[in-house]
Amino acid sequence: MSVTVSATLAMNEALAEQRRRGVPVLPTGFGEAGLPVHPTMREVLAAGSDRNAYGPVAGSHELHVAAAGYWERRGLPTDPGLVVAGPGSKPLLYSLLLSVGGDVAIASPSWVSYAAQARLAGHHPLLVPTPPAQGGIPEPDLLAAAVADARAAGRDVRAVIVTTPDNPTGTVASRETVARLSHVACELDLVIISDEIYRDLVHDPQTRVHSPAEYAPERTVVSTGLSKSLALGGWRLGVARLPDSELGRRLRADMLGVASEIWSSPAGPVQHAAAYAFAEPTDVAEYVARSRRLHGIVARAVTDRFVAAGAMVAAPQAAFYLYPDFDAWRSRLATEHGVHSGSELSQLLLHTHAMGVLPAAEFGENDTALRVRVATSMLYGDTDAQRYSALVADDPTALPWIRGHLDRLDEILADITGKPVPSGAQSSAAVCSRAG
Repeated sequence: MSVTVSATLAMNEALAEQRRRGVPVLPTGFGEAGLPVHPTMREVLAAGSDRNAYGPVAGSHELHVAAAGYWERRGLPTDPGLVVAGPGSKPLLYSLLLSVGGDVAIASPSWVSYAAQARLAGHHPLLVPTPPAQGGIPEPDLLAAAVADARAAGRDVRAVIVTTPDNPTGTVASRETVARLSHVACELDLVIISDEIYRDLVHDPQTRVHSPAEYAPERTVVSTGLSKSLALGGWRLGVARLPDSELGRRLRADMLGVASEIWSSPAGPVQHAAAYAFAEPTDVAEYVARSRRLHGIVARAVTDRFVAAGAMVAAPQAAFYLYPDFDAWRSRLATEHGVHSGSELSQLLLHTHAMGVLPAAEFGENDTALRVRVATSMLYGDTDAQRYSALVADDPTALPWIRGHLDRLDEILADITGKPVPSGAQSSAAVCSRAG
């Protein structure tokens, strides 16, 4: 099987190459949290640096207990013995897909690695559109119909992957949508894999994230990690909460079999630090709160620019993504720029303006869609000093380096659309409900 580099990583490398050539770039292609490591986390990691033994395949007991407490505080009672840790949520997802087996239903659009990993596991993704402004959740009625049709054609569909909050749209599915999805999964006997890695980055504390584990606890696996909430992507640590059921215990055994042959055990020092983080001491909780505030402010400011330019955008509610649609400018893009697809639009932005985005096709949509994912989290600065300043600023968009990125975005959108964009001219409250 020929496997290409993940689209997000490829985009990041393309921008890095332009930067090395001295080209000023607008780094909105890569979904990294873009913040420095909290000083306490560095100290805790160093304190665990003597942990050089392999350790248990499922991860340490202290990490299991801390992760169980984390989920308990979010209304999901968890048996520490049903927690599995791995070197990032990606390997955990892959081990899950291998353990569950069969084809998997996936939201369209959804994170680029879901479909890719399903194919790597020797199975086929079943793409199901999302409801408006309910990104990350396959539309329940369409899911039921798609699975019925697939099974009638001889396909063995066994699982559905959901993301809440969502990447690429930055939206949060409602309680009703999550409950309906869970009900359909029960009727169809589907394992639910719920990726909740952005759960702690909801911009408005009044916006509640609902997990399928609330409604179908016997069949829902929940995964999370530290790469987004604490900007620890390079540390590579993820955890999965398996259901307290016969299914959960079988999956645990199968996942550990996979893990024992692929990664043996997560890194000991990182597990020690992760246990501290999942216990959510005050310093960590405050850092996460500042992070989500910053993500929200900058994501809304970037959304304002796209809305003012005439793009359709669902208001981002969490994380650091938005998913603008340029369909209103389809004719101009074709005649003035020779652009007829999302991929061509992303290439125009990359090669003409050194702006990184990912096209809708990478997220499971048709390439004729003029939608792209924009990630805002790398706009906070090039140094730790700048990023810390962004974290504590009353208005981070007023900082010169962030303001410079926003002004550059105005210029790019004006060139693409032919419509001058007044800086900050539109309130993000006016965005439409299109979720992609």
